[in-house]
Amino acid sequence: MRSFGSDNNSGVHPRIIQALIEANSDHTIAYGDDQWTAKGVKAIQNLLGENDIIPLFVFNGTGANVVALSACTLPFHSIICATTAHIAVDECGSPTKFTGAALKEVVTTDGKLTPDLVRSQLHGFGFEHHSQPKVIAISQTTELGTVYSPQEIKDLADLAHEHDMYLFMDGTRISNACASLNVSMRELTVDCGVDIFTLGGTKNGLMMGEAIVPLRKELAANLKYYRKQTTQLYSKMRFVSAQFIPYLNENIWLDNARHSNDAAKRLATEMSKIKGVEITQKVESNALFFILPKAITDKLRERYFFYDWDESRNEMRLVCSWDTSQDDISKFINYLNVLTT
Repeated sequence: MRSFGSDNNSGVHPRIIQALIEANSDHTIAYGDDQWTAKGVKAIQNLLGENDIIPLFVFNGTGANVVALSACTLPFHSIICATTAHIAVDECGSPTKFTGAALKEVVTTDGKLTPDLVRSQLHGFGFEHHSQPKVIAISQTTELGTVYSPQEIKDLADLAHEHDMYLFMDGTRISNACASLNVSMRELTVDCGVDIFTLGGTKNGLMMGEAIVPLRKELAANLKYYRKQTTQLYSKMRFVSAQFIPYLNENIWLDNARHSNDAAKRLATEMSKIKGVEITQKVESNALFFILPKAITDKLRERYFFYDWDESRNEMRLVCSWDTSQDDISKFINYLNVLTT
């Protein structure tokens, strides 16, 4: 089966499999006190040009978000995010459960927060009856496949810091954002004033694993304890961290992201030629949102798996992966042409 349902549906990059096999030798100290984890940490430091940061490896994106947000908040704080944010929609309330902080959701048209949108939530400071705003949380890329520019991120960071708040970036697809903008990881994080972010791997060719990257010392101080409490500390840590060594050092992270982004653009170009197809968002990364009559999408589902996005208007989402091929795209387009003619 080939799928445009999610980049979670794809397999593992062959070089990553090789790295796992290489790590599966002899015994080593558990819980991250091993050579592979040290090398994985160094790979992230080199990528960002920051030798003092200490990233932590975890199992998955939800865990990474929960641990990072726990480091930023106390239970009386609030976290400002878009209504479409993964932490608001797809994490079963875990950020609130583990942090105690309230989520303040902001309606956006493209999944992106702006300073003007955030300011509507910046009130009640010092008033004991209100949750205290502490975090602006953004996703890069957004859940609508759109991308924040470095300046847009910096504007949000400046706003956060003016109010003694943090800017957190859910970077499960940050590689796709770097590829889309043709900028470095540092340019989208350190240079923009991001305080803490997650570096995704699972959706971009890894078997499992994300990294949490604290860029402020006070956020790093207790991060390892939050990781342990939220059951994200893996005893055989080398099998997470070993993947990041070739992933980052051999540029797999960027090559895979460029491939999936390019595939989505090709898919969108071909779909836009088909009568009745409405592309609903800018295709800036590896996701594509579209509307078709329900009778057609019902038939399309007989051969392809994909998710509903907005059922009220029959809006669907397609996602390309690191291994999406031209043949995958051609077969999908050919079948869609049959259904619409």
